[in-house]
Amino acid sequence: MNTPPEDYRLRGGANISALPKISLHDHLDGGLRPQTIIELADAVDLDLPTADAAELGSWFATQADSGSLVDYLKTFDVTTGVMQTREGLTRVAREFVQDLAADGVIYGEIRWAPEQHLVRGLTLDAAVEAVQEGIDAGIEDAAAAGSRIRAGQLVSAMRHTGRGLEVAELAVRHRARGVVGFDIAGPEAGFPASGLRDAFDYLALHLFPTTVHAGEADGIESIRGALFDGRALRLGHGVRIAEDIEVDREDAESSFVTLGAVAQWVKDRQIALELSPSSNLQTGAIAAWGDDLIDHPFDLLYQLGFQVTVNTDNRLMSNTTLSKELTLLSTAFGYDLADLEVFQLNAAAATFLPVEDREELADLISAGFERA
Repeated sequence: MNTPPEDYRLRGGANISALPKISLHDHLDGGLRPQTIIELADAVDLDLPTADAAELGSWFATQADSGSLVDYLKTFDVTTGVMQTREGLTRVAREFVQDLAADGVIYGEIRWAPEQHLVRGLTLDAAVEAVQEGIDAGIEDAAAAGSRIRAGQLVSAMRHTGRGLEVAELAVRHRARGVVGFDIAGPEAGFPASGLRDAFDYLALHLFPTTVHAGEADGIESIRGALFDGRALRLGHGVRIAEDIEVDREDAESSFVTLGAVAQWVKDRQIALELSPSSNLQTGAIAAWGDDLIDHPFDLLYQLGFQVTVNTDNRLMSNTTLSKELTLLSTAFGYDLADLEVFQLNAAAATFLPVEDREELADLISAGFERA
């Protein structure tokens, strides 16, 4: 197992790290251990910026803190480079689950794009099978260490490569073998969900759930496309839904809020927002509101009744964990234990699991928070 994560606590003393948590938006190729990258890179003769694990971790965080999603995504050339073999994929997935469990995550949906892992001869199906082998092993490891965790794959299609339908068919083909949902990822601006309409039509025909990256590097029309063309049940990030909210402050004590049509739809239908605070700062997704966490629209969306969830996006690039993200939000906005429980219950309700399993997760969360 990796070094145990740091304990994060609320001001009242509750240990956030020990609380049961749900992870909805966490990329497999963004959650590698630096030492693992070094060892796998050596095996495939991949050059790295440094062979020191601590320095490599710092390099990822520095490179990713660019203010641009395009530049942020360049760091993935390194991580995907060591994930081109069955052994590499299986090891990364296994450690990924171990690290989630060590942070108190009881259910995680692990998203990744199989089409990015075919350089050394793997097929799409073999890649999915390798990741599932690692997930299963990680769950067993966690159980042996006294932790309970479940996990499923979210298979992503890259929105700019033209393989959407092929990847959608892959996801449905593996729906009984670990794949729980479909996503599209990659450059958002200029590549709307409508470009993958055939994939989304296929998924709808097979009653397969989708989440769509939208409202991160593009605005309201991208979100509208995710909802209309993608039939999205969740929005990957979705933070720029706040562009469709007008706040008129009458005085220091009161304000008047008007929701646009898209924001009203997302709120009324409780379409979950997969918000990732640290990542949203790094990529410039919240640049319209500021460049500090206190400027993030998270609290506005929460206070208005949107189904907000808290996520890491890429733990390596953001040097974070789910517990750390919750701690940062609690510090910035004064959230208490009850608020953190709402975020986890929101996430449990938004998972792509059967309703009975979602209810079981909610019970586990409530019991864990009651003990805190």
